[in-house]
Amino acid sequence: MTDPRRLVPRTDLLLADPRLAEPTGRLGATRVKAEVLAVQQLIREAELAPEEAVPAVLARLPDAATSLTPVLNATGVVLHTNLGRARLSEAATAAVQRASGYLDVEFDLAGGRRDRRGRGVLTALGQAVPAAEAVLVVNNGAAALLLAVTALAAGREVVVSRGELVEIGDGFRLPELISSAGARIREVGTTNRTALADYVAALGPRTGCVLKIHPSNFRIEGFTAGAGLAELATLPVPVVADIGSGLLRPDPLLPDEPDVASSLQAGAGLVTCSGDKLLGGPQAGLVFGSAELVERLRRHPMARALRVDKLTLAALEASVAGPATPTERYLHADPDQLRRRCERLAAALMEISPVEVVPSAGAVGGGGAPGLELPGWAVALPERFARALRTGAPAVIGRLERGRFLLDLRCIEEDALIAAVRAAAVTPGQEAEPCG
Repeated sequence: MTDPRRLVPRTDLLLADPRLAEPTGRLGATRVKAEVLAVQQLIREAELAPEEAVPAVLARLPDAATSLTPVLNATGVVLHTNLGRARLSEAATAAVQRASGYLDVEFDLAGGRRDRRGRGVLTALGQAVPAAEAVLVVNNGAAALLLAVTALAAGREVVVSRGELVEIGDGFRLPELISSAGARIREVGTTNRTALADYVAALGPRTGCVLKIHPSNFRIEGFTAGAGLAELATLPVPVVADIGSGLLRPDPLLPDEPDVASSLQAGAGLVTCSGDKLLGGPQAGLVFGSAELVERLRRHPMARALRVDKLTLAALEASVAGPATPTERYLHADPDQLRRRCERLAAALMEISPVEVVPSAGAVGGGGAPGLELPGWAVALPERFARALRTGAPAVIGRLERGRFLLDLRCIEEDALIAAVRAAAVTPGQEAEPCG
């Protein structure tokens, strides 16, 4: 009998096959070689014929040199944390591509010398929020708060209401974040009620700052009270307002969501927030405030460890200065138009499966505006479609409600779903299971 190992094509010959030249250039030799070795093992086990080696390798290779898989967001949640929060605008995507090579990120082309890093995005943010004397960008919202507390209160006390010591997700808690900065937390008031007098009583020679945190991912209702920023601004120490979601200016759709401009006008010395939530940009942490306080943060040694890269700077500038972001469009989508789009999708899918157009309450997501429902519509399919669509190409993430799989069109175009649903309808061996 012929030794099966003699039937296995040699690794070097497979890698030299012209059909693998393009994916090798796109994905790298290491990635291609890994699939070659896997296919060789299948041939040894008689699961593949030797002549099927190269086609099998090609079939196993991904489209890009990353394990991240794009998905179609049919959940109705605009800022879905598990799906990467804000979708970048076309302007931001183009800016990232433009910034992928060498560029003048901190170089003055006219003068031929070093220049301020990220000056374009700092100017854009300053123009978007004129009340800010200065702006700083770091790598995420938690980093912005960490830098503020470290620069103002390391080795000192941070005064904060007990009702604002929140957990921000995945087990990260604000008290632990503050303590990691070398500051001591001075809790005041109670979970549901804190007055200005509580803050006044807690101030002393070791007070570094007062921290006002917007509890963006939960609500306390009923017998409640809290000191506003205008009251806290009368205190003789810096007031840092962490508003979380990154709304730059008031939005009538989000009346209970604090914004940067109003917080500064109310007297906050510093305002910290995220860039990948309501602002609609890439992950970043933003600091707005007085020139003196922002400069203290900028000159702190920790600022260098928290700075953002050129791609983030480019995407953030385009998100702020460019056209309306997808986040803004999705939040303000017209319910009647959403219904008409769902009806068109349902008509296209009638021949595939029983479908129904149903009301669907969207959500802001990302910890923003908890409890706020965004009126909309969805196409309801049988539950069995959930897994097939989630594991298809493209992957589609929807919602399961009362035994039905809902495709909400707030953040997605209906044309992109038709082929995906048709493919899922004939996918064998897919059993219904919860997702989304």
